[in-house]
This record gives sequence, structure tokens and C-alpha cells, in this order.
Amino acid sequence: MERKTDYLVIGSGIAGLTYALKVARHFPDKKILVMTKAAADETNTKYAQGGVAVVNDLENDSFEKHIEDTLIAGDGLCNPGVVEIVVKEGPDRVRELIEWGARFDKEKDGDYKLGKEGGHSEFRIIHHKDITGWEMERTLLDAVAAQLNIELVKHFFVVDIITQHHLGYLVTKSTPDITCYGVYALNLETNRIEKILSTTTLLATGGNGQVYRTTTNPAIATGDGVAMVYRAKGRIENMEFIQFHPTALYEPGLRGQAFLITEAVRGDGGILRNKEGEAFMERYDPRRDLAPRDIVARAIDSEMKRTGTEHVWLDCRHFSKEKFIEHFPNIYQKCLSIGIDISQNMIPVAPAAHYSCGGIKSDEWGRSSIQQLYVCGECSSTGLHGANRLASNSLLEAMVFAHRCYLDVTAATEAKKYTQVQAEHIPDWNAEGTSEPKEMILITQSLKELQQVMSDYVGIVRNDIRLQRALNRLDLLWEETEQLYQGSSISPQLLELRNLITVGYLIVKGADFRKESRGLHFNTDYPGKSELVQNIVL
Repeated sequence: MERKTDYLVIGSGIAGLTYALKVARHFPDKKILVMTKAAADETNTKYAQGGVAVVNDLENDSFEKHIEDTLIAGDGLCNPGVVEIVVKEGPDRVRELIEWGARFDKEKDGDYKLGKEGGHSEFRIIHHKDITGWEMERTLLDAVAAQLNIELVKHFFVVDIITQHHLGYLVTKSTPDITCYGVYALNLETNRIEKILSTTTLLATGGNGQVYRTTTNPAIATGDGVAMVYRAKGRIENMEFIQFHPTALYEPGLRGQAFLITEAVRGDGGILRNKEGEAFMERYDPRRDLAPRDIVARAIDSEMKRTGTEHVWLDCRHFSKEKFIEHFPNIYQKCLSIGIDISQNMIPVAPAAHYSCGGIKSDEWGRSSIQQLYVCGECSSTGLHGANRLASNSLLEAMVFAHRCYLDVTAATEAKKYTQVQAEHIPDWNAEGTSEPKEMILITQSLKELQQVMSDYVGIVRNDIRLQRALNRLDLLWEETEQLYQGSSISPQLLELRNLITVGYLIVKGADFRKESRGLHFNTDYPGKSELVQNIVL
């Protein structure tokens, strides 16, 4: 089966929906197709608790302060020009979202409530209780549903992007004009691979937290966009910088998605304590509990290893219970559901994989190294985050770059810069010679092995021996999975495993190439920083 659209969007989080909405309103006679592999609202956006970092109080804050905070957190690898773009264009994008219906919390006098999180020098985080991402996703889905020229299709799993490779040409990383013509996607309702063609494609496929044993990301965060672009010979950078959120709720035996305890809890005065009840962060950084995430996560990891425990404690017993419930109602209810009353008990927390600071390399307009292919959101590497993302900058980046992608695409459309390849030139998906896999355990066990390897060898603290072991294990997993892929009919489980192994490889290779410790990448064999500051492009 074949579909054609004017604009194709892969992903239904804040990045994909913001872009789709803007393009649809600019070109009411054009068709925009948004595809997602799960339910429309099952995205990383939905699970973002903390809020959006944006300068909206110029009496007490400034663009310069936000820029400086971002550069400090990024540890020398941010692109200063991109940081300035995001910080200065951010307020307009937030105002736009509010005009579309987003409801951020306000003080009694009508001003927006501002929170403070790790690495920020001022109170500048706007939020909707402790479900900010959910509120933003709701707003955008409502606006998209009202736009008649947007079609949102659910339960479509993109297999690969279509390039000259599928026309029979040899495509390598040195090919200067690799072009995206659309995607092959598995329709999960019909179990058939469809060919979807478009003049331009936006990848907004989110993160890759499921490559680790425990993550704050939902099950869909399997690095699909990054893996597809790498297979298509596009440029990927800085994948070694995986941010571990310091405070995921610790539940014994949990595997997969962990419940996030937002950094805003520490911003409001929550104190991290070790097994002995000691407030330990002052021994690691003068900013104590509000140090940047990389520092806090390593400090917690160090305390856990020193004391032989699987978690530390987050102490909120000194909070006003009423105010905690008002600001963090979902955290309060989740803790209560497992027997923790925050007014009497400390919350057990441990770091969990949270955010990928690297990804598909893009320029300041969201253009990837593959022509007619744009990238936005967590799957991209814009230069904003550098070696470590500043808290609550991710939703801001997604909105700003969705807008910039929209501006560039509309300008290119009006200049007739892009052309659509003829459908008859692109072959249908060939599934000849494949059969149903006889045992699903071949897939599920490989996934467990991958997550174990990445968590044990390529976590918060690394060294060369661990990285080499990880590479050896991943080589074998890749070989076994490719054999399975070539001989089996395609399933979502097999596609996700294949993509996660690719992402794991890119993380390990990036970490292996970086012979220093910087930001989120800490190698005990190279504890200092290199004088040569560079991005690792794969």
C-alpha cells in the first residue's frame, strides 16, 4: 500500500505537533500526516513533570543569566549561537502555547508561579502542577484535532527512511546529496508495510531511555529516529552524553519505566540524605541539592556505592503538606500508593536514564545532514545542551526548533526548493523469504541482555575496560539480531530491539572516542578534561 502527503511528521510529542500545527495553518490547502507508533499522547512530553525554563521576569532575571546557566551546565560543548536563539526566542513560543490554551500555574496576583531547579541561578520555571508535559500535550492535541488538514494516524511503526539507497544507488556517509523521500512503516492494525511518500519529513521520535534497565522514559523511547538516520548514513553526534535523572522513585525489583520525582521538589527545598541520614550534597558541590544533574547523579551513585545501598533518600518532611499536595499532587499520590507519606517518611530515590543530549546532528534550522529531512526534539542534537542539559530546557528547545523547522520548510516550499520523487521509482517493501519468529524469547532475552550491559558498563561512571566489554557484547547481539531480522517477518518488538542495539552501539562508540571526563560522560581512566573540546560525530 502507498500513501502520499505534502508534509510528513514522525512523532506526536510537543516537537512534532507544534510543527504540524504551524505548517497546517500556513498551508490550509496542503495535507500534513502525523504518524505515531502508539497512542497519540504516549510520548516523552507527556511524562515531563518539572516545567519550561523561560525568562519572563526581566526585573529579577535576564536572557544573559539563562544563557550563562545553560553554557555552564553544557560544560564547554554548547553551541553559544544556538543557546542564544533558544533562550531569546523561547518567551514567544511559550506565549503562543498559552494562546492555544495551555494552563500554567499562577500566583494569586495573576503572575505565573516560577520554580527553580538544579543549575538555574534564578526562579524561571513555569509549570502546571507536576504534570507540565501532560498539560502541553493536551493543549496541542486539542489544537491539532481542530485542524482539518492534519491527519494523525496511530499505531504505525516506521521501519526506515527512504533514500537513494532504495532506488539502487550506493549511499555512503560521504555521499553529498543523500535525500529523504519518505518512510516505510508497519501498520500495526493490518500488519503490512506501507510506503509513505512526502516532499519533506520531520523526525520527532523522542529519546532512547529504554536502552537502560531503568529509565524515566515510557516504553516507546527506543531511539527509532536516531537508529534510522544512522542506517541511512546520516550524521549522529554526542551520543555518549546520556543524562541520568538523579531522583527516580526507587521501587525494589522494578525494571523499565520508573516514576520521576521532579527536580522541582529539590528546588522547593527537598534535601538528599544518605543511609546514615546525612545531607551529603555539600561534600560534592557548593550548590548542594541544586547542583546540575550530572553532579547530583554522580554524587548519589558515589554514596550508594560507598554505603552499599540501592538508593538514597529525598527528605520532604519539613514541607507544608498542603503546599506539597498543591504543587506535586501526582508525586504525593504515587508515594502514598506504595505506603510513603511524605510528611512522615523520606522518599527512596535513585538515578535512572532520563534524556539523550546527543542525537541526529542538525543545524540552527533543524535540518539534518540528509536533504529534505528535518529533526526536532530529543532525537536531535542542535547544540543547545552540549555535554549536559540544563533542567527544563528540553520542552523549550522543542518549541523553538519546531518553529524554526516550520519557518525553513515553508520558505523552501514557497521557493519550490524541494521536489517529490515519483512513486513508481520506489519499490514496495520486499518481505520474501521471511517467516514468523518461532520463539519470542530470542527477542525478549536479547533486550534484557542489552539493558543489562548498558546499565552495568555504560552508566553514570565508565572506564575503558567496561566500554570494551560492552562493545564486545553488543557486536554479538547485533549479529544475532540482524540474522533474525533478515529471516523473520517484521514485528514492533524486533524493530525496537534492532534500533536499541544500534543506539547502544552509538553511545558506547561515542564514550570510547571521548578520552576525557566532561558533563554527563565520566570515565575513571580519564578523570580530567581534554584541552581539545570537540563533538564526537558518528
